[in-house]
Amino acid sequence: MAFYLEELTIRLATGVSQFPPDDRQALAQFLVAAQQPDGGFSGREGGSDLYYTSFALRGLAILGELQGDIADRCAAYLIDQLQGEVANVDFFSLLYAAALLETAAGISIYEQSDPSWPEKVADKLELLRRDDGGYAKAEEGMASSTYHSFLVLLSQQLIKRPLPNPEKLVEFLYSQQAEEGGFLEIRASKRAGTNPTAAAIAALRILEALDEQTRGRTAGFLSQMQTDEGGIRANTRIPIADLLSTFTGMLTLGDLDALEMIDDAAALRYARSLQQPCGGFLGAAWDEQVDVEYTFYGIGSCALVAAAQYDQ
Repeated sequence: MAFYLEELTIRLATGVSQFPPDDRQALAQFLVAAQQPDGGFSGREGGSDLYYTSFALRGLAILGELQGDIADRCAAYLIDQLQGEVANVDFFSLLYAAALLETAAGISIYEQSDPSWPEKVADKLELLRRDDGGYAKAEEGMASSTYHSFLVLLSQQLIKRPLPNPEKLVEFLYSQQAEEGGFLEIRASKRAGTNPTAAAIAALRILEALDEQTRGRTAGFLSQMQTDEGGIRANTRIPIADLLSTFTGMLTLGDLDALEMIDDAAALRYARSLQQPCGGFLGAAWDEQVDVEYTFYGIGSCALVAAAQYDQ
């Protein structure tokens, strides 16, 4: 697995290990219940979905439950997905899910695949490159995306291929900085957001190009995104926190050695308030349905706080 993702998995697993056993069991049971007959995992609309499968595997991996029959069945699903057309957004989901299976269960879905497949993937990803050095969401897209540039970088790591002209991506990422200290998703965005900021900082760390001034400005920006609920909001225009932003915001503050700039105990209470009796998590106070994606963000948010306390 790529170093960044391997480090993240270990970090979250360390935090999860501090959870009470009954809590870990309830979380695992919720995720396992989402597995479908074909081995994939469902989202909110039912039926296996590659995107949600990746999140279910992330959750099971940090819980130490990605093994045995669960892993074998999911491998069959991923091999089937490998044979078909995969959308750019789901490319990363497939690569990450495959890496998790190999690391946690020793199962490789690539044994029967074309040996040149990694090169084909790299070529396909490079079709998303734009003149400003970033990567667009799709081949027909005109604007480079901070988040999708980060996904391409991770994907290149997962297929063990170097990123062409990494200095161009660094230039693009720094061009996405907003006056308030965070990062824009696309150049036309009117305000910085928690999630593109998290993507930019992670990418700059991977590229070993994060300077001290940006570290400080970004930590200040993210610390202002915590709401009275305790969670972190997506941007300054949105008054309500959500679990995705809470997870990525805390993860990034931790990467910047600045988690103490927010009330992490309040963030933990916020995350736990969204957990339902079934073990799964809602996405925010307005949400009415649990799913495996937000359950991963919930587990991750709680794990980040637990890991920080463990390191003290």
